[in-house]
Amino acid sequence: MAGYIWPVSHEHPVTVSVARTILPGYTRQANAWAHAGQELAREWPGYLGSGWVRNGVDSTEWHMLYRFADADSLQGWEDSEERRWWIDSARDMMETTRVERHTGIEGWFSRPGDVSVVVPETVVPPRWKQAVSIFLPFFPLSLLANFLLHPLTQDWPLVFAVLLNIVILTPLMTYIFLPITTRLLQPWLQAKPRRKRGHKPGS
Repeated sequence: MAGYIWPVSHEHPVTVSVARTILPGYTRQANAWAHAGQELAREWPGYLGSGWVRNGVDSTEWHMLYRFADADSLQGWEDSEERRWWIDSARDMMETTRVERHTGIEGWFSRPGDVSVVVPETVVPPRWKQAVSIFLPFFPLSLLANFLLHPLTQDWPLVFAVLLNIVILTPLMTYIFLPITTRLLQPWLQAKPRRKRGHKPGS
């Protein structure tokens, strides 16, 4: 039944399974769209992972999965402007046929008749790595901005000089330099922590 949603508990991780039918000729665009959704959701509080599967090589039905730590964080993502923009951007190339929610681990497993499910694992970088990825573009960009703006702002009150710097640097960092840096550093940011020697699973 299209649009049916299972009741969920607010105390457990929630996996949402969305069946979408991709219109002919939009397979590559749908792949790019799904990747973009993962990147948006990855920064959202409570995000645990996401992925998608198809029933077969030529199938137009895609089963997209995303998982959040609890129902409240899931609701925050689903109500967000980012997700609304992302969903609206695909209205001309697909339609949603079914939505299901599951608590517990069962949400990651395929239903009868599906091919095997492979969900990309998401590794959340430690905060020190996130700090490094912000520092690397921000420091030289800040130096450059101060150098270029100094002739204009040298006689300004400090608060206004700093404000101008922030107004200029914030969009540059958000939309250009930080995405480039995180993309270049992705293998390092997403690397799994090495297991200590002598550590045994379950010990």
